[in-house]
Amino acid sequence: MSDQTIHLLVTFDTNYIPPFQTMLTSAVQNTPGRKFHVWLLHSAIPQEDLTRLSGFCQTLGVPLTPLVMDRRLFADAPISNQYPQEMYYRLLAPHLLPSSLHRVLYLDPDILVINPLTPLWETELQGNLFAAASHTTVNDLVNGINRIRLKTDQDYYNTGVLLMDLDRGRTDIHPQEIFQHVQEHGSELLLPDQDVFNTLYGAKTLWIDDALWNYDARYYPGYLLRSNGAYHMDWVMQNTAILHFCGKRKPWKKTYTGRFATLYKHYNVLAHRNAEAISSVSSIPK
Repeated sequence: MSDQTIHLLVTFDTNYIPPFQTMLTSAVQNTPGRKFHVWLLHSAIPQEDLTRLSGFCQTLGVPLTPLVMDRRLFADAPISNQYPQEMYYRLLAPHLLPSSLHRVLYLDPDILVINPLTPLWETELQGNLFAAASHTTVNDLVNGINRIRLKTDQDYYNTGVLLMDLDRGRTDIHPQEIFQHVQEHGSELLLPDQDVFNTLYGAKTLWIDDALWNYDARYYPGYLLRSNGAYHMDWVMQNTAILHFCGKRKPWKKTYTGRFATLYKHYNVLAHRNAEAISSVSSIPK
């Protein structure tokens, strides 16, 4: 590809700044030879926090472009506690990001990158809008239930990792279609934005291997069993690029004891050191 920069899209509030810092630290460290640019879509992060976050990203050599979302853009969107405005951001990214940007990789902040992202970034989308992984490797029963529930034919994709063709998205993704779908089917949606994504765009999504690009960190035994022992810890460390800490139990919590807890804490410490360095410099009297 002509653009050697990996453009990352993230959407979060102030509470998720520390996990994002850990995710970005791991991505930069484990994707050598590539530059990154982070695009942050948000609605209410204070400027003081954004300034510190920008300084943190600079220590990693990564430009940060925060974009505040104008609430008027979502005047026709059904918004409630269950359907916050923020849930629309990644689906509408083609219309919210600059037209000069042609491709972006969306990552949830509860992710750890342990091998290069370059092969995913350079994946040919074959005319699809997105590339995403389905967790069928470990939970095919739930996948089948979701297909019946949403009346779709394709696998149920997890939206924590999405490679997007922004140019095609600008022509094929229509905000009013999304808003209308939520308006008409809101009571049926269990995971609102993920359900909307799968219903409207699942058929326009390229399947990628979750064991490589969206490994559900809760289910190491499941991956091991379904692979007949092939996906052991050494295999994961050598091949898996993205560990995704799905679910309510998060690895930055002191009570977390999952199999990858120590690995996460390692990158968390590295990120914390960079963040502390920024705070120390900013506190020096001018």
